[in-house]
Amino acid sequence: MDLSLDRPEGYLFVRRVGARSITLVDRELARSFLLAPDQAIENWPVDAAGTLEASHVDALLALQPELVILGTGERQVFPAAAFMAGFLRKGVGIEVMDNAAAARTYNLLAGEGRRVIAGFILPTG
Repeated sequence: MDLSLDRPEGYLFVRRVGARSITLVDRELARSFLLAPDQAIENWPVDAAGTLEASHVDALLALQPELVILGTGERQVFPAAAFMAGFLRKGVGIEVMDNAAAARTYNLLAGEGRRVIAGFILPTG
């Protein structure tokens, strides 16, 4: 059996998910961020799913996603209905899951060439 490192080409991918950080390709991030196949937007000013409001929807929609994946930390936590409704009104799907599941789902969809945006919430402090 041949074991070799196979790096996905053409998109940013999540390599590792920890309790307090996430590694993108070779860079570890310890603050919440947004991730698209072609860019990462660091220091997303969200530290808990409960703080997400309708006003946060615009930052995600500006990236023109066909689907949004929201990673809410070590556990799945649903944000306020007003936040979720902001996507549904625009016809954009949104799925909420823990960060590990969000990373796996994002990697799969980005690898298929889909226009997926992931928001990862990491604890501060």
